[in-house]
Amino acid sequence: MPDRSDGRTKNGRIRLKALDMKSAHLANRTEYDKRLAKLQKDLLRIQQTYWHEKRRAIIVFEGWDAAGKGGCIRRLTEPLDPRGFHVWPIAAPTAEEQGKHYLYRFWNKLPAPGTFAVFDRSWYGRVMVERIEGFATKAEWKRAYDEIVEFERMLTDDGVRIVKLFLHISADEQLNRFRERLVNPYKRWKLTEEDLRNRARWDDYIKAAEQMFDRTSVDAAPWHAIPANSKWFTRVHVLELVTAALKRGVDVAPPPIDAALAEAAAEVLGVRLTPLGSADEG
Repeated sequence: MPDRSDGRTKNGRIRLKALDMKSAHLANRTEYDKRLAKLQKDLLRIQQTYWHEKRRAIIVFEGWDAAGKGGCIRRLTEPLDPRGFHVWPIAAPTAEEQGKHYLYRFWNKLPAPGTFAVFDRSWYGRVMVERIEGFATKAEWKRAYDEIVEFERMLTDDGVRIVKLFLHISADEQLNRFRERLVNPYKRWKLTEEDLRNRARWDDYIKAAEQMFDRTSVDAAPWHAIPANSKWFTRVHVLELVTAALKRGVDVAPPPIDAALAEAAAEVLGVRLTPLGSADEG
C-alpha cells in the first residue's frame, strides 16, 4: 500500500495509482489567489538571484495531454523578467533533426548563465511517445534511459538545477477536458487526432511513465509526480515544488549595493545608504 501522497510507494518508486487524487484540491479561489501570489513573488526573487549569480535552471514538464502543462507554465512565467527565461514547446523533430542523435536538438536550448529554460515536453519523448508509437526501436529507447541520466548528470555536475514535473490526471478527467476543448471554438485547436490516438493507449503510457520514473529519477534530478485533476491545486503545487528546488542551498537575499554606485547615488541623488541598507536623504 502507498504511504506517501506524492505517489511514492514504500519501496520509493513512483506509481501513478498511488497519487492522492481526491484530496489534491484547494478550498476556494481566495486561497488559490493568495498562495499563487506569494509563490510568484518568491519565484521572481529566486530568478533575480540566479541572474546575479549566473546560475542556470531547467524545468521540465511532462504528463498527459490536457493535464494543464500550459496553464502551469503561464503561472510560472507570469512574474518573471522575460529576459531571464525561455519556454521551449517541443514537437516532433524536423527532418534535419531526425538524422542526428535525438539529444542534439536540446543542446542548443540549454539555459545561458543567469537564466531558466522551461521545456513543455522534452527529451523524455524518446522513452514515451517515440517508444509507444514505434518511432524508436526497442534497442534505441531502452538505451535512452542511461543516455538521459548521463546527459542530466553532465548538466547538474556543471551547476545546472533540474526540476522534472509529471502532471497526472485520471482518464475520466482527460475525457471531460477533451470534450470541453471540442465544443469550445477557442480551445478546439488544442485537440488533435494524436491526442485521441494517445488516449487509446492509456495503459501503455502508464507503463512507460513508471519505467521512466524508475530509470531516470535520481537524487540530483528527481521526478515529481503531481495529481492534476484540480487546476488550482496543480498550479500552486507546481510552483511550490519549483521554488523549493531552486532555493535549495541558494541564498536568495539581494546582493549588497556596489560601493561605486552607492557613492554616485549619494552625490547625484542625495541618498546615502546606511549600514543596514536603508536610505537617508541628504
